[in-house]
Amino acid sequence: MTEYRPLGRTDLRVSSIALGTMTWGEQNTEAEGHAQLDLALDQGINFIDTAESYSIPPRAETQGSTETIIGNWFKARGNRDRVILASKVAGPSERTWLRDDGSYPRLDARNINEAIDKSLRRLQTDYIDLYQLHWPNRVLPLFGNAAHAVRGGIVEEVPIEETLEALDALVKAGKVRHIGLSNETAWGLSRFLHLSETRNLPRVVSVQNAFNLLNRTYEGGLSEFHAREQVGLLAYSPLAQGFLTGKYQNGARPAGARLTLFDRGGRYQKPGTEEALSRYLAIARDFGLDPAQFAIAWVTSRPFVTSNIIGATSIEQLKSNLASQELTITPEIEERVDAVFQLHGSPAP
Repeated sequence: MTEYRPLGRTDLRVSSIALGTMTWGEQNTEAEGHAQLDLALDQGINFIDTAESYSIPPRAETQGSTETIIGNWFKARGNRDRVILASKVAGPSERTWLRDDGSYPRLDARNINEAIDKSLRRLQTDYIDLYQLHWPNRVLPLFGNAAHAVRGGIVEEVPIEETLEALDALVKAGKVRHIGLSNETAWGLSRFLHLSETRNLPRVVSVQNAFNLLNRTYEGGLSEFHAREQVGLLAYSPLAQGFLTGKYQNGARPAGARLTLFDRGGRYQKPGTEEALSRYLAIARDFGLDPAQFAIAWVTSRPFVTSNIIGATSIEQLKSNLASQELTITPEIEERVDAVFQLHGSPAP
């Protein structure tokens, strides 16, 4: 049974499972994307997450294809009002093909205005319920990288206040209802909240960060914001890019799997990850659980999680992932998970 949780301090209640869409337009056709949307909506999922950069891996040839697929579904079904729609504007990168003038993307008013207008056209809608900053316009270690690398040749930061003012204009124009962050730190979130309170600017309602059994770094500082500030986690990668299904164990590379196709799993191939993974898979085996359903259900059950973003490349995968809602993380399972965490921590931050 689908559970619905408040999105920050808004009047929106989102399903505890959200449908991720980043494979549509690359690994999935439009028809397959529409079939997934139909199934999810039929199962009570009212929350869809996308981004201007999708599909993944990002390429100029497929950029925006995921939003286009969703927009065509809205037009064909006439059901925009049944969905809480989330999308994202890209932070700084070398993806100059995102902008019409070929410049490096930044989180300033010009870039944000161009991004939102293009997303709205592709999505065939007048508004986005939750508009998120895909990653910060600051020099940070991102996406599992340890180095504080300068992204896209951009050294100068865009002040958070400037970004918030641009988002405020979108809210006042009716193009965006609420705002969120992604791949953000505790300092960043606290700064956004401070500025919203002192400058009467839009308030962040959620943070979309990676969170799974192999990466629990969100618990270290950000999770406290849920209870104290009502800013919850939209957890992405609950299956650690598929590693927690067990399909990549012992170096296996199944045909058609994302790691096989794109070799983008470095975040989950770090020292110590294989040992921790084996122990978590053993817990699923000992309790007679499907490994994917176990990993997803554990994330959904965390008290600071607003919604858990799942993705699939087949209808059968999606059905199985949605069935995780029927699985209960018992105290016995929790005890076993905690024991592994004490030994291995977060080997894939």
